[in-house]
Amino acid sequence: MAGLQEYKCPCCGGAIAFDSTIQKMKCPYCDTEFEMDVLKGYDAELQDEEADNMDWETTAGGEWEEGETDGLRTYVCKSCGGEIVGDANTAATSCPFCDNPIVMMGQFSGTLKPDLVIPFKLNKKAAKEGLVKHLTGKRLLPKIFKDQNHIDEIKGVYVPFWLFDTDVDAKVRYKATKVRTWSDSNYNYTKTSYFMVHRGGSIGFEDVPVDGSTKMADDLMESIEPFNCAEAVDFQTAYLAGYLADKYDVTAEESIDRANERVKKSTEQAFAETVIGYETVTAENTSVQFHGGKARYALYPVWLLNTTWNGNRYTFAMNGQTGKFVGDLPVDKSAATRWTFILAAVFTAVTYGAATLLHLFGLF
Repeated sequence: MAGLQEYKCPCCGGAIAFDSTIQKMKCPYCDTEFEMDVLKGYDAELQDEEADNMDWETTAGGEWEEGETDGLRTYVCKSCGGEIVGDANTAATSCPFCDNPIVMMGQFSGTLKPDLVIPFKLNKKAAKEGLVKHLTGKRLLPKIFKDQNHIDEIKGVYVPFWLFDTDVDAKVRYKATKVRTWSDSNYNYTKTSYFMVHRGGSIGFEDVPVDGSTKMADDLMESIEPFNCAEAVDFQTAYLAGYLADKYDVTAEESIDRANERVKKSTEQAFAETVIGYETVTAENTSVQFHGGKARYALYPVWLLNTTWNGNRYTFAMNGQTGKFVGDLPVDKSAATRWTFILAAVFTAVTYGAATLLHLFGLF
């Protein structure tokens, strides 16, 4: 006996069954009706969807030439385990990632040589001005965050990134909706129509960044994007003068899943821009085939300030090329309480004044 075929509703995902009254397939959850031939065609399309092929060549970075690292020193943070590289003239005393003391371990060794570097375009003065602007007007901010001596601790760090390039052939299936509303004397009606929309084509990606450091949160680094990779140059140790550089602890191979996710999501968004005339458009299935995927190793400029307050760590980051600034801010509870009382007093005074005026004019 052949196995039973179960059909899922394309609209809500519920199991649908044959309704003998209307002689159609019907979803008991959203009441959508289907002709059997339509469902068979829909099922056939699902069966024909291809699996992803996302292969990368991850031979990134190069070998250091003899004597090239003689002027570099390695610092290690005993608290977070961060390894930081600086030149011989860099006086690094605190970790840029957790703000705890670091110690110099000696001559730099190991790891790959970066292929590219985006040099710092904005100096420490610009970074401090960006931080002050970010903090300006925040009345509930603890005083320590506004202290000038604390702001002076902002550090310039080259953060390791893996840059992924690939050409993509893609097919995307979207679920789209159109909504119509109308009314009569008794009821308001809403009719939602569902559509299956297909898009396919080719798209190229260059310099898709994935940070190679576990000390830097992915969402934080992605928040200060984009970087202008057109300004990237071949790496030379001279660019490290006066700055620190984080040694990568996430390899190119370990970054592939994040690169795949970013490429796939960007493909869906790019193709979705061609699906017009609908209220909603949602990607339901995406099949991507990569061609010529490769990775490179680069250092990107970031200004960092880490602060611990009430047992919580707060990180501020500024794009050292564009000046884009991000960072979560804490709330001083005592200041919040004071402002609550002030606002309550103002509201009470305004309410009392309004009531008095209404009484004087005989309106209350």
